[in-house]
Amino acid sequence: MMKIKNFLAPLAFLLVLTSCSSIRVATDYDREANFNEYQSFAFYKPGIDKADVSDLDKKRILRAIESEMIAKGFTKSENPDLLVSIFTKTKENINIYQNNFGWGYGWGWNPWYWGNGYNTVSSTTEGTLYIDFIDAKSMELVWQGMGSGALTMDMKNKIERIHEMVQKIIERYPPGSDKK
Repeated sequence: MMKIKNFLAPLAFLLVLTSCSSIRVATDYDREANFNEYQSFAFYKPGIDKADVSDLDKKRILRAIESEMIAKGFTKSENPDLLVSIFTKTKENINIYQNNFGWGYGWGWNPWYWGNGYNTVSSTTEGTLYIDFIDAKSMELVWQGMGSGALTMDMKNKIERIHEMVQKIIERYPPGSDKK
């Protein structure tokens, strides 16, 4: 029984980590917009200034967006077709796992139960990044991408995570580009 307990606890923790490592992406767009018209972009400072993220992370996000946009063939311009804005959200997830392995009658809190169970508590911070593309002429939102995933405080992994999230969001632009 002890071998099972020693095997299941790390397995449960590994499953939690791997389930948190993925990035979930969704997009929405204006069905009337002609996305072939958009060739250039600039950042929309009023929207970016409102983003609830540190200035350093803002720079990291904007650099990643710029890199991905240029890779898609866009040019950064003073007179752009698209304005790019961002906003962010975070939430704390607390996970409690009860491991009640042992000997005795029944499971859980039972007067005849005398096992040596234990609880594991973990927390993760989930971040959501929204990237908005605004038609520069009409000032209307034409495309929005959203990515959510677990965040990390480790600087190397944090920078990689930002790039991964931005890349996964922008790979869905233009609409229909994710269908193969």
